[in-house]
Amino acid sequence: MDRFDAMQAFARVVETGSFTRAAETLQLSRTTVTQLVQQLEARLRLRLLNRTTRRVSVTAEGAACYARVVRLLADLEEVESGLAEAAAQPRGRLRIDVPSPFAQLLLVPALPDFHARYPDIQLDIGVSDREVDVIADHVDCVIRGGTPADPALVARPLGTLAFRFLASPEYLQRHGTPGHPHELDGPQQHLVGFLSPRTGRRRVFMVRRGEEQVPVQGRHWLALDEGSAYLAAGLAGLGVVVLPSYMADPHVARGALVPVLADWQLPGMPMQLMFPPNRHMSHRLRVFIDWVVEVLTPGAGA
Repeated sequence: MDRFDAMQAFARVVETGSFTRAAETLQLSRTTVTQLVQQLEARLRLRLLNRTTRRVSVTAEGAACYARVVRLLADLEEVESGLAEAAAQPRGRLRIDVPSPFAQLLLVPALPDFHARYPDIQLDIGVSDREVDVIADHVDCVIRGGTPADPALVARPLGTLAFRFLASPEYLQRHGTPGHPHELDGPQQHLVGFLSPRTGRRRVFMVRRGEEQVPVQGRHWLALDEGSAYLAAGLAGLGVVVLPSYMADPHVARGALVPVLADWQLPGMPMQLMFPPNRHMSHRLRVFIDWVVEVLTPGAGA
């Protein structure tokens, strides 16, 4: 038995909650992963996992073993990374998940610079607004706006998104220009709803003008849960939208969107890069994080 492979297989089963998903992330067969875990249990003379047809759970002994195994694997990776870093550029695969508009407008256009600096790093980027389980999905890091869904994750701030109300000229011609946020709840206006990927509920915006503070949910007939589609709804004249400046500015410049309620201030949204706290940060992940902070933070805060 290769003890390293067995410990890695056991740790991945614990993290994903499944022999099948562990096998997929390790690029091994399910049978091989099962055998490795069984061999580790036989060597330790402990039952580490409870298995049923529907789920895998960790025994008390398995939880204690997992904590020590994670530390051992991290120490070994640190030794290997240190030796590799001393001899070569960072290399290997990174799995990242980012929101669709952030990917299209900020991250992907900047990637030629990253590839020129680190040609041996392979980026596998998931593009979505859904909530990602960083550990279970075996993702190295995610970029998201707002408060982290998992407070256990380490968060690296990337700046704050500034938001504003906008609408297309065609929409304003049909419905008129709102002069107060309360009008967005009235019969003449529509506010395109944005559904939280976490809760499925429409977001409520708390807006302020001087000492006056108003909650805005808005009357709507359309709600979306993905940023690029939400922008498309605004451009199509389907209602007033609330967009960060980096998404809105190009369309405002060409006249496709018009700011409304400009004297009302919307709260900003912090953007953060998040990664697991108990996993050794590889050299490739460290340079990616540093690059994102260096290159993309100014754009995120525009």
